[in-house]
Amino acid sequence: MNPERRRLPVINGSRCTGCGWCVAACPFDLLSLERQGWRKTATLHDADRCTGCRLCEAKCPFGVIHMQAPPP
Repeated sequence: MNPERRRLPVINGSRCTGCGWCVAACPFDLLSLERQGWRKTATLHDADRCTGCRLCEAKCPFGVIHMQAPPP
């Protein structure tokens, strides 16, 4: 797959519970929990290093992560 068109995780912040399962699943430590007001949500950092492996999506027990190709 062309690395320019790889799919990246998109996190629905309004549904994310901040459980951290996706953060623990990322082999490159590209996800972290960030405080947004009184709650925490998962956030992708350094999208250029993301391989699109889908481990974060698979580990999310609430189905709030989906993979999406960046716009052309």
